[in-house]
Amino acid sequence: MRFIISGGGTGGHIYPAIAIANELKAIHPQSEILFVGAKGKMEMEKVPQAGYPIKGLPISGIQRKLTLQNLSFPIKLAASLLEARKIILQFKPDAVVGVGGYASGPLLYAATQLRIPALIQEQNSFAGLTNKWLAKKVKTICVAYPGMQRFFPAEKIILTGNPVRGDILDLHGKREKAFQHFKLDPAKKTILVVGGSQGARSINEAIAQHLDQFIKNEVQLIWQTGKNSFQETPDSQELAKNPLIHKTVFIYEMDLGYAAADVVISRAGALAVSELCIAAKPTVFVPLPTAAEDHQTKNAESLVAQQAACLVGDAQARSQVVSEALKLLTDTAKCKILSENIQKLAKPKASRQIAEEVLKIIQT
Repeated sequence: MRFIISGGGTGGHIYPAIAIANELKAIHPQSEILFVGAKGKMEMEKVPQAGYPIKGLPISGIQRKLTLQNLSFPIKLAASLLEARKIILQFKPDAVVGVGGYASGPLLYAATQLRIPALIQEQNSFAGLTNKWLAKKVKTICVAYPGMQRFFPAEKIILTGNPVRGDILDLHGKREKAFQHFKLDPAKKTILVVGGSQGARSINEAIAQHLDQFIKNEVQLIWQTGKNSFQETPDSQELAKNPLIHKTVFIYEMDLGYAAADVVISRAGALAVSELCIAAKPTVFVPLPTAAEDHQTKNAESLVAQQAACLVGDAQARSQVVSEALKLLTDTAKCKILSENIQKLAKPKASRQIAEEVLKIIQT
């Protein structure tokens, strides 16, 4: 069987896509899977690292203000539609899957025009523009949150949850390996900080300003900064060299990051929430305030209401998030409650269910 999976732009799109691909391979080991992404975006690097071939389209997004990039959008869209059609005719997929992001628009549009069965997967509680546009053209829409009929035809919706990387599904027995990997001491408490694949300025600046608090309290820090730069003071750059601090642009072995963590500081995007539910880690969420319809705040507030997480607003992060995380670290009873409650929300079989829905659209 042959499948094309398209989308990307951020880890929140890419890693669910890879998880779906891995599940299709598990069901049909002889199947061939091709990814289609946007040239210059992170999927062009991350997908080959996961062992899958990928082709790029020249598509890009639309800026909210008038720019030269917007003027070139119709040309890039037309070129991407032609290239997508060419890829589909050459590869001859049995089905195509869109996970959101620039590339999935032209690829799935071309596929549906050619009558190839298509499915989209929406990770967020507020549907993305591409998926809303494709909704009427595809056969099935897999979602992670209830109430998505306000965006999509109700008869097409399947509530599956979000796929996560397979190595995160079972963290048992990985703690010792995790501390060896990060060169940290398993006897010391550890906080993991992740602001998403692109990084989070407010979280990064909060950590940089309060590195002395980690060192003073002898708390270890695994700090993923992301690619986006932020201004660090010379003092904080020097403090980051302390053996208690493991600072890196990107954590490829995120399962080891979760395995080592006693407490997590994180954005509240769909992928992060799904992974932390499965990892069952006490978490302080700092939602991205500019996310569509402020859905990250809604994600985090929902967890707080169920006593499954803590929340610090982005505006307060620089002054409060480190002290909140350090306080949580010493509150064993609260950590236990948060861990148990967030785990109740996990959907570990999302990848398998979505893969089975892909196979269904071929059969029908």
